[in-house]
Amino acid sequence: MEEEVRLMKGNEALAHAAIRYGADGYFGYPITPQSEVLETLMAEQPWETTGMVVLQAESEIASINMVYAGAAAGKVVFTSSSSPGVSLMQEGLSYIAASELPALIINVMRGGPGLGTIQPSQADYFQATKGGGHGDYHLITLAPSSVQEMCDFVGLGWDLAFKYRTPAIILADGIVGQMMEKVVLPPQRRRLTDEEVRERCPWAVTGKVGGRKRNVCTSLELEPQKMEVNNNRFQATYKRIEENEVRFEEIGTDDCDFLIVAFGSLARISQKAVEIARKQGIKIGILRPITLWPFPKKEVARLAAQVKGILVVEINAGQMIEDVRLAATDNVKIEHFGRLGGIVPTPDEILDAFKEKILG
Repeated sequence: MEEEVRLMKGNEALAHAAIRYGADGYFGYPITPQSEVLETLMAEQPWETTGMVVLQAESEIASINMVYAGAAAGKVVFTSSSSPGVSLMQEGLSYIAASELPALIINVMRGGPGLGTIQPSQADYFQATKGGGHGDYHLITLAPSSVQEMCDFVGLGWDLAFKYRTPAIILADGIVGQMMEKVVLPPQRRRLTDEEVRERCPWAVTGKVGGRKRNVCTSLELEPQKMEVNNNRFQATYKRIEENEVRFEEIGTDDCDFLIVAFGSLARISQKAVEIARKQGIKIGILRPITLWPFPKKEVARLAAQVKGILVVEINAGQMIEDVRLAATDNVKIEHFGRLGGIVPTPDEILDAFKEKILG
């Protein structure tokens, strides 16, 4: 079959990918810089072609609880928002995680704290990778660096969410959501029938059908001993995810003397900085975590043992650097460079920071 190549924004590619994956429902609320997700879904009108529900809820809180309900029924559902909106979703996300339900959340990050700015940011790293809401839980966290990955990670996010019965989040900075690139769209898949949903998700709340036991979905457990059993089961799942689902990209690490660790759009900007550095005789490699959780700890440790210094580059005050320092050996120099307020560093700024902080 001939590939379908389109030119579109990252947010638009994500919406098209969701339709083509066979999503059952989207529940969201507009907020810059991710509003094109909802706008594209409304323009495409998938309820007429695939039967997908697209609903603008009255708030982000309502959106995440609609996702909770749809996920409990075994449906392929998702929401999208940006940083302040995702903050409002944290309670619902904790409920979804505790109920062991698959769901997909999109966060196209903007600067904060508070309402902040509509410009790009990567300052929601802690919120996504450390759980965000209350309790001991994780979100599988995918960090795209291109429009193609915005498209591809929709299917990957749902596949992982259903595989492990846990929510997944696509953590994209505003640059990736707004920039336009060529993207190869996946083929259209049909939505599952109700019977197929029951076969794939025997735990789903679908009513008492065919003599089956009626399922109940809840995150509440009043007995401490039973809640500890639940939590131990969650942690066992997270351990399996850490063992099997780490994803990363290495660029120029075979011969590098130094390392830059960056994710999302900053990995691409850092790549240009590395090209300039190598022309100057400075051998820098790049490690791009694709899964921010589970974090590529072993890869950081391996590379840290062979380089003289590491610069962690983020559009925040320093968040991923904590995971890098935890994973790396004690005898390597690790520094951070980031811009705040929605300002995106240039390749020259990254290289200057590297020379000052690592070589200087």
